[in-house]
Amino acid sequence: MSKHKVGIIGGTGLYHIEGFTRQKWVKVKTPFGRPSDDFLTGRLAGRDVVFLPRHGRGHRILPGELNHRANIWALKKLGVQWLISVSAVGSLQEKFQPCDIVVIDQFLDRTKQSLSHTFFGRGIVAHVSFAHPVCEELRQILLRTARAAQARVHDGGTYVCMEGPAFSTRAESLANHRAGHDVIGMTNLGEAKCAREAEIAYATLAMSTDYDCWKEDEHVTLDLIIANLHRNADTAKKIVAQAIAQIPAEPNWKAHSALKNAILTDRKVWPKQTIADLKPIIGKYL
Repeated sequence: MSKHKVGIIGGTGLYHIEGFTRQKWVKVKTPFGRPSDDFLTGRLAGRDVVFLPRHGRGHRILPGELNHRANIWALKKLGVQWLISVSAVGSLQEKFQPCDIVVIDQFLDRTKQSLSHTFFGRGIVAHVSFAHPVCEELRQILLRTARAAQARVHDGGTYVCMEGPAFSTRAESLANHRAGHDVIGMTNLGEAKCAREAEIAYATLAMSTDYDCWKEDEHVTLDLIIANLHRNADTAKKIVAQAIAQIPAEPNWKAHSALKNAILTDRKVWPKQTIADLKPIIGKYL
């Protein structure tokens, strides 16, 4: 089994991918609390993979309750170096139709959870570069694969991350639409920030389910979202399996050294407990 694994975060049904073999559920304890669920390890497309159902099996966890630090810490501990996120989003622009895929390249933070989106603090200060929050090499693999699968796919876009759990008000939706943002969701920003600090290459397949509520003749309903989620899942499974086969064997992209010049605190004063808690994250800099 390779020490360099590919991670997948998505809906519960996503791990029913044809060819996903040697499946085994693994429990991981973290210094940041409980992850969303146990982790499903196995083999897919010739690679060792680790799957996490984002909201837990049975969809039990609200977006605002997601423990991104625990999820990403555990994935790193299990050897994940590349992470594909599959996420439902609302479309903020006419061109992104329901069931389209947006391979996003930017985020806009509308959450109030900055401290729960970082591993640092408690005596160690770090500031990672986040101007380009998505790993471009992995993003390009997802884009090529989606095109090869003949999906309706869009190259780039800004993901507005809100907290929820309620959907947007019409005023909020119109403001995001008029500002020119592209899609809206409730989960991916925290994943992206923690993945960058953990030196995991991260990219998102944003799967459109609806037009949010900015569009007068289209209103977001749970029934519509669930129906489109099922349609999107089949497409996502095909893309993920084919993309994994194209990921290189060695982690040598820019994202894999994101902490190299990011830690400001003098090594001599790093607290022992913080070092112990962050060992999977900062181990190579000790």
